[in-house]
Amino acid sequence: MCGSEGPRRGWGRCAPSPMLLLSLLASAAPLGLLGEETRQVSLEVIPPGLDAPQNLLHIRAVGTNSTLHYVWSSVGPPAVLLVATDTPHSTLSVNWSLLLSPEPDGGLVVLPKDSIQFSSALVFTRLFEFDGANTSEGAKPPGEPYPPYSLAKFSWNNITDSLEPATLSATFRGRPTDDPTGAFANGSLAFRVQAFSGSGRPDQPPRLLHSADTCQLEVALVGASPRGNRSLFGLEVATLGQGPDCPLMQEQHSIDDEYAPAVFQVNQLLWGSLPSGFVQWRPVAFSQRQRGRESALPCQASPLHPSLAYLPQSPIVRAFFESHNNFCAFNLTFGASTGPGYWDAHYLSWSTLLGVGTPPLDTLSPLVLGIMAVALGAPGLMLLAGGVFLLLGHRQCSEYQRIN
Repeated sequence: MCGSEGPRRGWGRCAPSPMLLLSLLASAAPLGLLGEETRQVSLEVIPPGLDAPQNLLHIRAVGTNSTLHYVWSSVGPPAVLLVATDTPHSTLSVNWSLLLSPEPDGGLVVLPKDSIQFSSALVFTRLFEFDGANTSEGAKPPGEPYPPYSLAKFSWNNITDSLEPATLSATFRGRPTDDPTGAFANGSLAFRVQAFSGSGRPDQPPRLLHSADTCQLEVALVGASPRGNRSLFGLEVATLGQGPDCPLMQEQHSIDDEYAPAVFQVNQLLWGSLPSGFVQWRPVAFSQRQRGRESALPCQASPLHPSLAYLPQSPIVRAFFESHNNFCAFNLTFGASTGPGYWDAHYLSWSTLLGVGTPPLDTLSPLVLGIMAVALGAPGLMLLAGGVFLLLGHRQCSEYQRIN
């Protein structure tokens, strides 16, 4: 089994166990048999004023008896609130004066409050860079670290300019406000957010299975000049715990790699018992816009640990949760010292899903089911044909009558 922090090369090297194979074969079912839930999804940019950047995006996904609210913001470090309610009529209320004040508690509210069934947040705090030129495989950290980039000190675009209602997506694009080396003169860090009204898969790898209860985030570092010849990059992510403990980090394995060849694993971050939320991703990133196996990078996740005081606060998280400060953090590292890397095309992308309820579960694809049917059916047909041949031969012999 592959640990969440163990070294990997390429797209993954976990070999499924025989017991896993048997259990998956026994439970395999076409995706269409699982049903499909749809939601009415709307995207709204909530502007703070005429002259201020519009950097608060509200995604509202309404179902028959529930509503999901995703609130994405680049006020402070990039962050998202996830709030699930048990009514299709819940609404978001924002008090910008309070939200932008030194004490933002209560500046962001989902009403009615008693309809909230689950709420949590993710905050993206720092972009790491390591010198991986002389690093041995599996080293921790993966090279000599350069000073990290604080994402709370980035300047972000006007989110309205990137809003795409047809694809239910928008992109936050930023660069450091203080960039003395000019590393981001021709580069940027982008957070592309996309909601879904039903189930399906994106066209490009890693093709995570999504549902109407999920929202996808794609993080892309494009065009920034690295500070080393073979720099490796990483991302620090903080989240709220649902109690004194950190959320659970979990690995799921599959024998089906049609949608992300040679990747047999999905990592999950789970917030407690249902109804709850989750974050889900495949341990793979890409160093080319045209994502393929040749540009795949391993993605390693560190264990969750209680956060330290250096983590910058997110105004929207503080506004919604007020005095709640039980943060946990983990690091994602993309790439290895050998193989493809950011240095190939000055490009790096990684995707994840955020949602509520049971995480989407990959079943065996039609292609794999067809291969299995042929592989398992051919020997059976041969045995059947052999049995029929023996029976017919025996019958012909029994009908033979000797001639005197």
